[in-house]
Amino acid sequence: MAAPVPPGAPRQQPPPPPNYNPNYQQNPSSLSDNLQNLNLNRPPSMPNSAPRPSPFQPPHFPSSAPSPSFSRPGPPPPGAFPRPSVPPSGSPPPALPPNVGTVRPTGPPFSQPSPFGSRPPPASLPSAGSGVVMGPSSGAPSFGSLAPRLGAHPSPIASSTTPSSVPPSVSSGGLVSNGPHAPPFHGGPRFPPSGAAPQPPLMGPPTAGAARVLPQAPSMRPLMGSSGISAQQRSPFSAAPQGAPSYSAPPQGMPSFSPPPQGMSPPAGFPFGQQTQTQPVAPPPIPGSAPPTMFGMPPPPPLPNQMTAISPVVGQTGGSLAGSSKIDPNQIPRPIPGSSVILHDTRQGNQANPPPPATSDYIARDTGNCSPRYMRCTINQVPCTVDLLTTSGMQLALLVQPLALPHPSEEPIQLVDFGESGPVRCSRCKGYINPFMKFIDQGRRFICNLCGFTDETPRDYHCNLGPDGRRRDADERPELCRGTVEFVATKEYMVRDPMPAVYFFLIDVSMNAIQTGATAAACSSINQVIADLPEGPRTMVGIATFDSTIHFYNLKRALQQPLMLIVPDIQDVYTPLQTDVIVPLSECRQHLELLLESIPTMFQNSRTAESAFGAAVKAVFLAMKSTGGKLLVFQSVLPSVGIGALSAREAEGRSNVSSGEKEAHKLLQPADKTLKEMAIEFAEYQVCVDVFITTQTYADIASISVIPKTTGGQVYYYYPFSALSDPAKLYNDLRWNVTRPQGFEAVMRVRCSQGIQVQQYYGNFCKRIPTDVDLPGIDCDKTIMVTLKHDDKLQDGSECAFQCALLYTTVYGQRRIRVTTLSLPCTNNLSNLFRMADLDTQFVCFLKQAANEIPSTPPLNVREQVTNFCINILLSYRKFCATVSSSGQLILPEALKLLPLYTLALVKSTGLRIDGRIDDRSFWITYVSSVSTPLAIPLVHPRMIALHDLDTKEGNESPIPPALPLSSEHVSDDGIYLLENGQEGLIYVGSSVDSKILHQLFGILSVDEIPTQFVLQQYENPLSKKLNDVINEIRRRRCSYLRLKLCKRGDQSGLSFFSYLIEDKVPTGGLSYVEFLVHVHRQIQMKMSS
Repeated sequence: MAAPVPPGAPRQQPPPPPNYNPNYQQNPSSLSDNLQNLNLNRPPSMPNSAPRPSPFQPPHFPSSAPSPSFSRPGPPPPGAFPRPSVPPSGSPPPALPPNVGTVRPTGPPFSQPSPFGSRPPPASLPSAGSGVVMGPSSGAPSFGSLAPRLGAHPSPIASSTTPSSVPPSVSSGGLVSNGPHAPPFHGGPRFPPSGAAPQPPLMGPPTAGAARVLPQAPSMRPLMGSSGISAQQRSPFSAAPQGAPSYSAPPQGMPSFSPPPQGMSPPAGFPFGQQTQTQPVAPPPIPGSAPPTMFGMPPPPPLPNQMTAISPVVGQTGGSLAGSSKIDPNQIPRPIPGSSVILHDTRQGNQANPPPPATSDYIARDTGNCSPRYMRCTINQVPCTVDLLTTSGMQLALLVQPLALPHPSEEPIQLVDFGESGPVRCSRCKGYINPFMKFIDQGRRFICNLCGFTDETPRDYHCNLGPDGRRRDADERPELCRGTVEFVATKEYMVRDPMPAVYFFLIDVSMNAIQTGATAAACSSINQVIADLPEGPRTMVGIATFDSTIHFYNLKRALQQPLMLIVPDIQDVYTPLQTDVIVPLSECRQHLELLLESIPTMFQNSRTAESAFGAAVKAVFLAMKSTGGKLLVFQSVLPSVGIGALSAREAEGRSNVSSGEKEAHKLLQPADKTLKEMAIEFAEYQVCVDVFITTQTYADIASISVIPKTTGGQVYYYYPFSALSDPAKLYNDLRWNVTRPQGFEAVMRVRCSQGIQVQQYYGNFCKRIPTDVDLPGIDCDKTIMVTLKHDDKLQDGSECAFQCALLYTTVYGQRRIRVTTLSLPCTNNLSNLFRMADLDTQFVCFLKQAANEIPSTPPLNVREQVTNFCINILLSYRKFCATVSSSGQLILPEALKLLPLYTLALVKSTGLRIDGRIDDRSFWITYVSSVSTPLAIPLVHPRMIALHDLDTKEGNESPIPPALPLSSEHVSDDGIYLLENGQEGLIYVGSSVDSKILHQLFGILSVDEIPTQFVLQQYENPLSKKLNDVINEIRRRRCSYLRLKLCKRGDQSGLSFFSYLIEDKVPTGGLSYVEFLVHVHRQIQMKMSS
């Protein structure tokens, strides 16, 4: 027998069987080859049997073919299937997906490897820096949590949290070039290829800013050609800042990376190592060259207080900015695309390293603090007092995305097994062991960095200290040197056995759903997605349909065909069978496929227009109550009968708007409490509900969305549903929903150091006790915002720590605790707060709070709050941190110089438009509540690119052309433009476009032939191929299929396109960007003089 190893000690994972393939799928999905409507962008010559890539990556075509176009994934390629199953040898799958390292062998498989391991997290806007990515530059965190189901509750005292599965960071095959490499602009991180190609060790890459810029003197740049050069003033709260190095992105020559499709061989001459190490820089010290503790750390040296001054043209001194004629619109602050991948160490020299912008392309190396993908703070230095925070006008909050997709080149999160004793924790606050707990008394005791309590070190965890005061084994133990780690949960974290993976599909078969093709699209999508569900005996499925009654189906294998069981009572519903409604997938696959193919014809002559949505969901819940699981509902009309029936409130809303919209915003609130009460019960039994709304009419999303929002689910919205163009998006959305990294029956808690406490949580969850968040489902896209408040003064120069613990069950039934720790320096210096402000995080937190206010507050009041938020921050900076020679200058802190632009974009966004459809606004509010930062920024500030000259731009790194300012001045009548916000893509065709270009791109000869329903095709010409490459790249970066629509001047589609150009003046009273800057400046001047 092997010698015993103490709990928590590093252990090697036994090698997998020789013939084991982590991406092998025993049962290739039997996608029907004749569904041409899903092969959207596939050239006619391509066979339908192409290998199945992940839904958001271009499919795998022969390497001799041009860069493939995006299309419905075909059958999986041999040896590189998207889902693992039982290995051919019959041995159990490995305990962990390829991207989660292990420190001790564990029994059952860790969790499903996701086919999207090599895909970047959703993309987003460019960094707010002005060409220099400074340490304190405006990065926003992106946090998405997986949709786990809460299976086993943690013990109430422990309230710990478990990690979820993460996609594999290495795919089974090599790499293939997917065309030119993409730049980081707007699209979120472009990840380097994952795969079997050799990669340099992660210790080697350059540090956070691969290239260093010499220290700059504090400076402010008048952007608008003013005569006055502003001098820097020291803050009244601190000494003048000293010159310190600012960090920039890697050198321009460093290529950026875009991930190719999985399972392909690398192109020649693609040495990943040399590409990332163009500029050799000595690796930073591993955290712990000095004790990584929050006690007595010196504060980081102040950075130059960079600012941007916007002033009137020469000759205008004093006075306010007079008007648009006084400012050059070409020089006002706009997002600047980054050019290279940023290599970011989370700590350097025993100090927190400010993260790169959330919307930039970066590879994080966890050197003590967690990767900014998992947790980010609005300010990267914590104000010591509440007064200092109030003076700044900013807010202190975290954006937490505990299961965020890692970059394929990042090290996997390590799994640590402490055996039956469980992870080491503070006995007072229950905080988990982390790199910032300080060991004393020769390692026999440790001081908690969260509450300050001194604990005895467990005997089997003891280790002597080295001369630097650290434990000698600190660098060998992930929990002592990494900011994110995953622990195996012990029995004390369970109130029952971990739940199985249950997927129940509930389909609307009312007359409207049948006639619009929504039912057929749902059945087709489900049929194809069955092959992607986790393999194994624990995967259970069920199916039901509903109109004015509810129809369950007995899927028992012994029956010759599925048996329909009807529940007619929609006021007091019940489940007709306690068993055989939900059965193991392996036992009912044939019945399920047969049933899904026949449902559209079974109900094709139905004349039942009513929908008993609430009753159907309640009845299915009763069937799932004993296990919990995921309920996926396909809904097409307003729920009109049975439990939770709703009325068409929209007409009433229109009359309210015309009468002064005093009460119109109340239509954004749920109609009553019935669905909310149901949702709380669902959450209690770990049922997570996702709703796919495929409608052509008002569906009252404000009421329906309560169920997904309370159960950790999501709303998908297809309006107006098109049977021609929407089935492909529905399929891709559903496939990503079930295959993305996720967990079930989760509980999350955030703990803070003494002096700071959690104020409130925002997101899609249920909350039963003040400290914990219950998540029946959590996935890699879900973000939870945590607002913070002071309850005591902090010590200048010390560190303040935040720890998020997520307890969850993987789809393969293991209980895990993912612990994410971030430790930031405290400061008494106001100018440090502005230098260390994180623009994207700061703005997204305010965006989420604004969305939360919209249903209960008139839109004009919310707009005023939004504008005042921006003005108060800039006023504080102008008042205390800057001196200018002319009062005619608007001074913007460098890190926050895009704040006015984003604020204006929010004021003009869908959620605050009083002329918008109620359902559109309700969906916007629901989407914002859980959206990650890289997708929140483009939602309010979309990206616009020119398409008509794609073939003239050769040699670009990225297939995506540079973004244009969102102004009609940049839209010409002879051009074609794409405007995308991560959800929709509007393609605007000018009225004078060359008919040759129209024919090449869309197969039409004049603008008059533009179809109302549009499906992108790939034609045999370079321009069409490049357009498909652009769309595919955006879809891949956004992890979203992007619903496309053609627009032209003179009709409603054109008005929709121009409504997104937020720099323009709106006829109904919205200011242009230049006018908004003038307005902000005047308000600041008035407050300064009062």
